[in-house]
Amino acid sequence: MTRRCHILSFLLAMVIAPQALAHAQAAPFRWHGAVAPGAAVEIKGVNGNVVAGRADGHEVEVVAEKRARRSDPESVTIEVVPHGDGVTICAVYPNGDGGRANECAPGEGGRMNVRDNDVTVDFTVKVPPGVRFIGRTVNGDVEAQQIGAAVSLKTVNGSVTFSTSASGDASTVNGSIRGNLGRTDWADTLEFNTVNGSVVLTLPNDVNTDVKAQTANGDISTDFPLTVTGRWSRRRLEGTIGGGGRMLSIETVNGGITLKRP
Repeated sequence: MTRRCHILSFLLAMVIAPQALAHAQAAPFRWHGAVAPGAAVEIKGVNGNVVAGRADGHEVEVVAEKRARRSDPESVTIEVVPHGDGVTICAVYPNGDGGRANECAPGEGGRMNVRDNDVTVDFTVKVPPGVRFIGRTVNGDVEAQQIGAAVSLKTVNGSVTFSTSASGDASTVNGSIRGNLGRTDWADTLEFNTVNGSVVLTLPNDVNTDVKAQTANGDISTDFPLTVTGRWSRRRLEGTIGGGGRMLSIETVNGGITLKRP
């Protein structure tokens, strides 16, 4: 009798398993379209990684892959919002608090509240030269390699890695930042912030910038000759590289800060 029960349980599992697998992963979302040089493609996720690279052609290409262990992947929609500065693409979760519905909107606009939903959305993006890239998530890594324009990258629980022929900024809370800047012609203050992680930046040899760097538990090191203009210690630095003229601000709490030559 026990043997028969085991056989029946096995056969029942074989029937249910494909259905469970189908529920755990949805078909990938795909989008491609033209974005004008100087404009931006912006990705807004919540749970999942954002990975961007250089496109072979002149169109932006986006693939979003959804998976989950308990929730229905189809409960999360991928929305595309064109606007005057490019296009914003979001993972929009069902509203979990009974209030205002979540909304995809550029920049600081929109609403991305998530509750009791374990769907993970991983974005893969191909960015043409000249198009800026903005990558946002909450729980996941953000990576942007060989981007041909400025980048702006942000996560909370994850690391940030990038290389660009232009400039960029990045922030996280629990993770490190490692970036390679191709140009230093930014106009406003360029900021790199984390709490639990290191910051390593590679800057062009001809960089001219003022620097403010601060850490609580870590060291600060630089490959560049630096003229001290303010406070200097192992963990706090205010100075000028080259002729200065623009500001580079770097801050962490638990981690080191390194400025490297190419």
